[in-house]
Parts: sequence; structure tokens; C-alpha cells
Amino acid sequence: MTVLSFVPRTESMTLTPAKQQTKSGSGPTDAALVVAARAGDAWAREALFRRYARLAAGLAHRILPFDSEVDDLVQDSFLYAFERLGTLTNPQAFQSWLSSIVVRTAGKRLRRRRLQVRLGLRTNQPIDLDEVVSRTAPPDIAAELRAVYGIVERLPVEERVALILRRVERLEISEIALQMGLSVSTVKRRLSAAEARLDRARNR
Repeated sequence: MTVLSFVPRTESMTLTPAKQQTKSGSGPTDAALVVAARAGDAWAREALFRRYARLAAGLAHRILPFDSEVDDLVQDSFLYAFERLGTLTNPQAFQSWLSSIVVRTAGKRLRRRRLQVRLGLRTNQPIDLDEVVSRTAPPDIAAELRAVYGIVERLPVEERVALILRRVERLEISEIALQMGLSVSTVKRRLSAAEARLDRARNR
């Protein structure tokens, strides 16, 4: 489902081929790239960034629509991932691991932004629903997205992130728990609270 249009800041890169290829033969596997990046090969890090920059930017935009900090969030997420590649137990799972880093980094930025608003250090900018929801989205999906993004600014951070991952990203509860670093039971509680708020907003 396409929700947002964006152009991530990715640069043209020259990549050095690796021996281990994907099944489609389109390039080195994530596992091969991670192993090479751990060994200090800059081209492998560039390849991982080029492969997943768009995915990371899309996920970040859907959690923080049109936020001025999204580009920095994506770069910070990659930097964090590259600094901690040694902790990734399954190199082929880089994509899901990176997604969890983006999700948690976005949550931290949301908390910081809300604190700044409470302290009067920044103003709260409402989400422009006409800009968030694609004009080509089917009516039922557009209605769902408008309902979700119409209330997210009023939700606690964990409820907001969980609701977007469930209703927009269409993740399973177990996947949401993994990406947010929470237990399944906690995610269920956060979703239950967020969906109750969503139902009340729809019934007004």
C-alpha cells in the first residue's frame, strides 16, 4: 500500500561485486554485505544503504509524516546499525533489524518533540491529511488512513507507533513487538487503547 511519496537522499554509488549472490542474481545477499561491512569494506556499507534507504525513508515518513527531521532520522538509523553490525546474530535479517532501529529511533524523536512542545521550545504542527493520503488510494484505504492519521497526534507515543505499524504497515502483532522492543502483551494493550480512541473518533 502506497501512502506517501518521497525522494530519499540517496547518492549514486559504485559497488564492488561480492561472490555470494541473491537467488535472483541481482547482487550480493544481505548476509554477504553484512559480513563484508563487518570486515571494514566501505562498499558493502554503501550497498546496504543504497538497498534499504528507500525502505527506511518510507517507514520513517509514515511514522512521522513530512517531519523535517525524517532525513536525519534515516541517516542516524543507518549510522547506529553500522556501528552495531557485530550484534546482529543473523546477517540475512538486516532488513527487519534496520526497520526496528528506524521504528525505535522515530519513537525517541517523537518523545523528544513532545517534550519540546510542552516546554514551549517548539510548536506542534498538525498533520495535513490531504498531503499524507495518496489521491490514488482506494476509497476504503483512504478513509482508514484519514482516520488513523487524524488521531495519531493525540496518542501516547507507543500507541501511535503501534497503531501505524498495525493499520498502515499491516504488520502482525508479533512483528510489531519485535520492531518496538516490547512484549506481545504490551503491544496488544497499546493497540487496544489506540483502537478504542480511533473508534470513539469515528463515532463523533
